[in-house]
Amino acid sequence: MPTISHYIQRIQELAKRNQELNNRLTDLMGQYSIIKEQNKKYNQLLDRYSEPGLLKAQEKSFKKRGKRVERLNTVSLLYISIRGFEELPQMSNQSELIDILDEINVLIKEVADKFSLTKIKSFGDNIIYAAGLNRENRTNPIDITLAACHMKAEIQKLYERQAHKPIWKVKMGIHTGPILAFDEKRAYSPYSISGENINIVCRLGESCPAGKINISEMTYELVKEFFNLTPAGTIPVKFKGPMKIYQVNGLQEKLHQKDNIFASNKMFDLRYRQIQFMDIQEEVLNLLEKNLPNNLYYHNIKHTIDVITEVELIGWAEGLKEEEILILKTAALFHDAGHIVDYRTHEYQSVLLARQILPRYNFSKSQLDVVERLILATKFPPTPKDKLEEVICDSDLDYLGRADFIPVSNNLYKELKERQMIGSWNEWLQMQLDFIMQHQYYTQTAKKLREVNKQQQIERLRLLLKNEVVKTNY
Repeated sequence: MPTISHYIQRIQELAKRNQELNNRLTDLMGQYSIIKEQNKKYNQLLDRYSEPGLLKAQEKSFKKRGKRVERLNTVSLLYISIRGFEELPQMSNQSELIDILDEINVLIKEVADKFSLTKIKSFGDNIIYAAGLNRENRTNPIDITLAACHMKAEIQKLYERQAHKPIWKVKMGIHTGPILAFDEKRAYSPYSISGENINIVCRLGESCPAGKINISEMTYELVKEFFNLTPAGTIPVKFKGPMKIYQVNGLQEKLHQKDNIFASNKMFDLRYRQIQFMDIQEEVLNLLEKNLPNNLYYHNIKHTIDVITEVELIGWAEGLKEEEILILKTAALFHDAGHIVDYRTHEYQSVLLARQILPRYNFSKSQLDVVERLILATKFPPTPKDKLEEVICDSDLDYLGRADFIPVSNNLYKELKERQMIGSWNEWLQMQLDFIMQHQYYTQTAKKLREVNKQQQIERLRLLLKNEVVKTNY
């Protein structure tokens, strides 16, 4: 029989744990507020500098000509200009300089391919690349800015290997905003784009000093948490007045590798994946909303969001690292997605969906393997093998120790009943009672937060069963 001191100690432990979770929640809300404020400023700048009426008119015109047009609201453009031909006629080593120019173009292409940039057009020694054209996402301004930094670093290495200083001056400009994209059905450059933002990015590049990278005020708002940026004056925007521009000096000090301001470190990757998770979550939840059967009363979007929230709370309380919690949240997001394919084998189908979608977000094989293992760990009955599996199993069955256990349980019964996978209400109550009595939470956090309430649910089930027996007898 627990003593009063035992209950006092338990309350103190719960209070301490609750404070830790509240502190972490405050931190997460702070990060969310930063992203929300950035998006707000970005949208305000779009309202100021974009021409929605012009874009609509262009869209209408293209459609009249039978072109398949799509309006994309957040695409980042990179304009690259290579200058130096005015000096070439006076140079004695022209062949050597042309070879260096060819190497510069090869380096630019290699980096663009590495960052999955889409080449839009090239004219002379000017090139325009786009990020976010094939799939809009929150990270494309970061991707294209980091790609430009890598291009700059590779070109600098090339110059350092030359006996004489090359004449080629590379300028870069980056701008983020809405565009019209239409399919040209060409193998070498399948997309064309239209919109005022093309003129803006060209001006940004042309106004940039040689060897530097200019970004617009819109891109600045979306990447300033990652890069070391300095004000670089303004450029005129037609009918809109001056726009602030900034120069990219590399990654922020705490986000780059030692002695290399252009190479990202683990902290950068972690911050990047936190933003990227929002894109993954949006894609998967949209997929679930459109494709989940209407009669999933328990295994629905609400349950998925509940498990995502719970793995984060339990994960922090259990002292897991941020990268472990991100992989847990990803597995939680996918763990029941397979219901859109098949009810009985949904865990296996969830793994297939994760392996189909996550490679597009550059998940490595080892990361995919962990996501798969965590999804399969939720298969009934749970038998977790390590801390991560314990966290996702406790999160998946968190409702057993919550105050809303009965209504949630009723939803699960309704779901199974419509699939003819359960018998009478009495049988269901007995099955639930047997299951909850055998069930155990694995993490200390879940035990402390849910075990007492779970015991109360057992008593409620017993009472419900007793009442049902009385009704049957009468």
